[in-house]
Parts: sequence; C-alpha cells; structure tokens
Amino acid sequence: MAVLAIIFAALSLLRPLDHDESQYVAAAVLTARGLLPYRDYAYLQTPLQPFLFAPVALLSGEWTWPALRLVNALMGAVAVGCVGGAARAAGASPRHAMMAAGLFAACDVLLFSIGTARNDALPCALYAAALWLMVRGRTHPVDLAAIGLLLTAAAAAKISYALPVATYGALMLGRARRLPWLIAGALPVVMLVAWTLWLAPAGFLFGTLRFPSEAPSQYYLAIGRPWKLTMLVKALDTLKFVALGPALLALAAIVIRRPARPTALDALILAGLLSALLPSPTWRQYLLPMLPPLFVRAAQLWRRRPPMRLERIVGVVLVCAGLAPSAAAITGGESPIAGAMRQSRAVAAALARTGAGHGEVATLSPQFLPGAGLVPDPRFAAGPFFFRSSGLLSPRAEESLHLVSRARIAAAPLPAIVLVGGEGRWTSGDGQLDAVMEQAARTRGYRPVAVADSRLRAWVRP
Repeated sequence: MAVLAIIFAALSLLRPLDHDESQYVAAAVLTARGLLPYRDYAYLQTPLQPFLFAPVALLSGEWTWPALRLVNALMGAVAVGCVGGAARAAGASPRHAMMAAGLFAACDVLLFSIGTARNDALPCALYAAALWLMVRGRTHPVDLAAIGLLLTAAAAAKISYALPVATYGALMLGRARRLPWLIAGALPVVMLVAWTLWLAPAGFLFGTLRFPSEAPSQYYLAIGRPWKLTMLVKALDTLKFVALGPALLALAAIVIRRPARPTALDALILAGLLSALLPSPTWRQYLLPMLPPLFVRAAQLWRRRPPMRLERIVGVVLVCAGLAPSAAAITGGESPIAGAMRQSRAVAAALARTGAGHGEVATLSPQFLPGAGLVPDPRFAAGPFFFRSSGLLSPRAEESLHLVSRARIAAAPLPAIVLVGGEGRWTSGDGQLDAVMEQAARTRGYRPVAVADSRLRAWVRP
C-alpha cells in the first residue's frame, strides 16, 4: 500500500498539466478563505470536495496545486487497497484478491483520475471503502452507518456516484432493520448538501444539474464536432476506455463464468456503467464508479474458476495497454507541476516589480494563482468551462450566479490583474479563449507585464 502510494504520488508529479484542474484548485482556495460554493462562487459539481480539501489549501499555501495532486494520489492508493480488502471479504483467495487490486491499479481510467487535481479520486476512495464494508456483510449499526456516510459522501463529491448509491439504497429497501442505520449515517452529508442548496438554490441547481447536462453538447456543436455526441461514438469511446487496462478482462471473467444468480455487486457494476453512459460525450473518468465492484466480483468468480491460460495472456496485454497512456504522458526533463510552480513564481516576481502583486485576478487558469500568492476572482472560479459556453444564462443570471461568459466579458468589470497563457494546448485547453481575455484587458487600457521564462502573461490596470 505504501509502495503504491509512492508510485501514484510520483505519477501525479510527472503527469502533464490539465485545464480540468482549474475549478478544483480554485474551489479549494476560495473555500479555505471562507467563501462558499454556489453562494459566493460558481462550482460545477456536487459540493463536498471543496469543504474537505479547503484545509489542504489552507495548510499548503502556494503549494496548493501539487498538494491536491498528491492527496488525490493517496486517495487512489486507498481505493486500490479497499478493492483488495473487499475482494478478500467477498470470498476471494488472498492471491486473487491481490490480483484484482493490482489489475484495478493498472487501469488507465484510474491512473488518469488519480494523477491530477480533479474530483475523481476522492469519491472513488469513499465508494471503495463503502464497498469493503458492504461485502463484509456485518449488520452492526456502526458498520451500517459508515456505509451510509461513505456512499452519500461519494455522491456529494461527484454526481457520477449518485446512480450506484441509489441502486444500493433500492436494494436495501426490503431490509427494515438495516435501513434506519444507513439513513442515520447518510444524514450529515445530506444535511450539508441541503444546506448548500438552501443557501443558493439557483447556483446549486445550475452547477450540479443544468450545466453538466447542457454545456457539453452545446460546446461540441459549437466547435463543429456533433459526431462526438452520437451513440456510435459513445459506444466506441466506452469500449476503448475499458480496453485501456484490465477492466475488459474483468468483464470477460464475469461473462465467461455466467454466475447463476445476480448479486448486489452485479447491480452496482451495471449502475456504474449506466452512470458512465448517461453523459454525452462519455469520458474515461466517468467509468471509474464501475471499476471497484467489477474487480471485486471478478476476484470472487476467479476463486471458483481461476483464470485460464488465454485469460492470463490477454490480461498481460491489457495491463500493458492500461499503463501505456500514463507512460506516454510522462516525459523527460522538468516535472510539469514543478514547471507550473516556477512559472507562477515568475508571475509573482513580475507583478511585484510593478507594485500590483496583490488582490484578485481574472483568469481562466486559476490553478496557477496559489503559486504566485494570488487569489482568483470568484467569477472566474469555474475556469474556462462556463466562459466558453454561450446563452446558457442571461447576463443578469450570470451576474447573480458569479459567472462571466465569453459573450459578456467585454461589459463585465475586471479586477486590477488579468492573467492569461494558462489556457492553451499545453494544458489541453483552447488558446482562443485566453485571446478573448487578453483582448478585453487590452481594450480597457491594461498594460502588459513581461513575465520572464514563462508562458503566462499578466495585464495590470494603469
């Protein structure tokens, strides 16, 4: 477990930068400063992670971004350990339980998800821990309350887990003695989510439901890639993501062995798959809720009928396929996150020379700000994702929900500092969006500040 945590931590420090990290770093920083999601800044996910990770931002200061990556790496190691423990509790032999955990760790879906400062690793670890308690089958109130707490926490950290959690809840409806304790455990998280909804109902509903359901399809239509939303491409993408790692082997193990009667694990596997298929398009991280019960179930079936020689050969190939994207992403030279920290410090030094090194910053790349000792303007906490949308909200609604879109940037007031350059191909982003931000600063008479040895560019109000 410790060795795996070290490997995952190294991977998180070597993985390339990703603009997906922007809103999660910003949310942790802003929550650490006392701001609340939905009420004070827009957050396009369910609300738990900013509250849990705010202490990390508070303690890490300028190292918040790499610290959040390392925390996610640790969560990944916890998830793998819980899958191994759950497989053993489900009746798998020690060898098959360890094999299931190792195969899970070799899936590209997991390796991508735990290598960046996103919101994938935390709910996966919570869900895997709940799964371990589920398959142990103990009915002690403490165990049942812990399952309720962990499951609702997973869904409160990422909405992708809502369907598997609801599936488990439905399975428990007929067990009157267990249900009250499950509900008691879930109640603290439910109350937290309800509180954030009560504080800012419009912001909550937009961030958790409307934006995820409307914005992706709008974006792909706008950039001329409607084919990305078709069912055929969704099916091909799903198959590709499952085949990048031994998840395909685990699915084949279940199909080949054809268990006589379905179990709760089978229901959770199906719920995880449906959860991945509901959004359009389907991305690899959406399949993560399916993997923990999948590998536990496979290990359970391997105990009855061990993998055949052909399965073992295919497994080796799929392990290589799962590791290949991460191996390809790790390049020689400077660690990407170390390079990002260096560039952030260069921004701080450049702004200090102008006397404008403090205050809020308008940027589509707020993940770079902690390293420069700067704070994101709450209206840009969502990174590039709402900014690139069009017509989802009226100008008045944008203002009330603390958001600024590309269409409204020309009329929206800006803080004293605008930072650009972090949204580009080098962070899997779109440089045209930063060009819009830069043009908005230029037309207001902001002056450029030279940042030495950095892709980032700062503009300051005269």
